[in-house]
Amino acid sequence: MARLQGKVAVILGASDERSMGYATARRFVEEGAKVVLAARRGDRAAALAEQLGGIGMACDITREDDLARLAATARDTFGKLDVAVNYSGIDVSEPILESTAEGLRKSAEVHFIGTTLFIKHMGLAMTDGGSIITASSLTVLAQAPGYAAYAGAKAGADAVVRIAANELGERGIRVNSIAPGFTKSAMTEAYFAMEAVTGAFAKEIPLGKFVVVEDIAEAALWLAAEAGSTTGQRIDVTGGQSLRRVPLPADFG
Repeated sequence: MARLQGKVAVILGASDERSMGYATARRFVEEGAKVVLAARRGDRAAALAEQLGGIGMACDITREDDLARLAATARDTFGKLDVAVNYSGIDVSEPILESTAEGLRKSAEVHFIGTTLFIKHMGLAMTDGGSIITASSLTVLAQAPGYAAYAGAKAGADAVVRIAANELGERGIRVNSIAPGFTKSAMTEAYFAMEAVTGAFAKEIPLGKFVVVEDIAEAALWLAAEAGSTTGQRIDVTGGQSLRRVPLPADFG
């Protein structure tokens, strides 16, 4: 259908063929978009981008200069920026009673501060409207023990999404987030190798099937191409698990 024909998209967090970022990039290209892929590992982003006929570069979301350079590269190479998607993330897991300032800051740098600055620089580069999408998490919707640092920063970023949508609406820029469920990807592959974990999670998913990266890519495509009046929202792509709960450690026994 070429729903993104003539559009230019930046996708941050695309350094592995098993990632949400690469799945989204591939789907965008199928729909006619030109893509700029970025990740901390610039060599891997460039290799994946080459497969899709796009360009790749290094970008660390915790470095504001990198984010500004990413937006400028898209604009200078293709003349504009229409869509920006952020999948950057790190796994920070520590119970409240064992939480550390280091863990809290590490999560905040990537998921809260980084996300906010990503929205800032992508928004500045969108001179003719656009769509900004960032990744929230199931852990924001269904409280997961041990994920205060991770979910807290993600929830804070969701608040920023709503404020940004309010502020940037007059510029024709829509801002939304996607909350993936327990999704098999490069980041979670080790968890999916443990039958006890997958079995416990499967019991909490009403649809009875795990989310895959292609599901996230389809949600991103809808927000990028067709959700013309949708802004300031968190889109739940969890298979319905947010209606139930995240398994407790005791469930893995």
